[in-house]
Amino acid sequence: MRAIVADLSTPRYLWTAAAQKLPAGRGSNAGWGRGGLLRLVEDAPEPALPKAPGWLRLRPELAGICGSDMAVAHAKSSFVLSAYYRAQLQIPGHEIVAVVEEVGPGVSHFSAGDRVVVDPVLSCRHRGFEPGCRSCAEGYPYVCERFDEPGLSGCSSPTLGFDAALGGGWGESFVGHQSQLYPVAGIPSRRAVLAEPASIGLHAALQWRRRGDRVVVIGPGTIGLLVTAALRMLHPDLDIAVVAPDDFGAGRALSAGGSRTLPAGSAAVEALADSDGGRVLRPRMTKTGILERGVDAVFDCVASAATIDLALHLLRPTGMLVLVGGAGSQQVDWSLVWNRQLTVQGTINFGPEPTLGGVHTMARVVEWLADDRYPVDGIVTHTFGLDDWRLGLRSAAAGPRAGSVKTTLRPNPSIPLVD
Repeated sequence: MRAIVADLSTPRYLWTAAAQKLPAGRGSNAGWGRGGLLRLVEDAPEPALPKAPGWLRLRPELAGICGSDMAVAHAKSSFVLSAYYRAQLQIPGHEIVAVVEEVGPGVSHFSAGDRVVVDPVLSCRHRGFEPGCRSCAEGYPYVCERFDEPGLSGCSSPTLGFDAALGGGWGESFVGHQSQLYPVAGIPSRRAVLAEPASIGLHAALQWRRRGDRVVVIGPGTIGLLVTAALRMLHPDLDIAVVAPDDFGAGRALSAGGSRTLPAGSAAVEALADSDGGRVLRPRMTKTGILERGVDAVFDCVASAATIDLALHLLRPTGMLVLVGGAGSQQVDWSLVWNRQLTVQGTINFGPEPTLGGVHTMARVVEWLADDRYPVDGIVTHTFGLDDWRLGLRSAAAGPRAGSVKTTLRPNPSIPLVD
């Protein structure tokens, strides 16, 4: 089959990482250039169905390009998390709407031709471990303690899309377990492909048990927009301010349910003080003031040192910072966490939600995707076939410079898109 393969062998990884340091951005596309980590393979082996009940073969209709995929492409994935992501050969793509092609033994809920979206997480249940680990037993399969152990699945990574053994959405075929699939019937393709990142957005929004009426979302990229949309669906009267550095992001933030937008950096503190009241306390030797009447929660969908610092300066005492952005190593002054008794909450993946009565995040998101009131149209801006995969990655990397929010790949052009 045709597939885009990531080869994380040491020579390719070091070459790609070193190329990022070339001046004037000359190495920014090195991950998909000659000698880089990614390449299009015409004869990649089709993943085999695991020898266990409940598995199916699927053909991707659309697959998103995610920030974590770009971290792989740029050789910037967390070294700490490499303990879990152990596969050297990967077929990326974990944001997938697909069509069932082949039903294996023990499948009871799906038939060939069904359209589905995929929860990519592979927990103890999928790996055949019984009893499950403590996290799985307590209802948190999205932080399974055996993510590095293949078990019956054959996958030595936490999710589909990070191990060629099961494949991923950037190939013509992959395999998944029936418990990972959610039917989407006639939901338009460019909405359905958002099911996985939208579930991440909803899971992040649910980390905050509402205490107050004002929140800030930092970052108008895909995840920031989907966190905003989830907050709007959960709290129709909530004041949601989105930090957006340019008009492109600001317009999209308002379309996704934002109440208003804020400038980036320290100007966000000043803007909130001007509009909502409250003193700005001005520490010595630092640029960013502290908002005395701060907001109740901040959802940082970038999670750089600068955005984490801004979030801490925006929060009221006992407020919550939800870190939704990708993992990394940042140097941040955490003094305000102690001084103002803030809660810092990490969030990753999704699954059964206690605040939704045990309903799975993706099940709720699929309901929303079928509802025109869920404001996510327009988030998918670009679609490319496998022959143009490099253009797709350049589009995703360029973001607003290319007018791109979510870029998708279409591995199987013979499968018609649903409008």
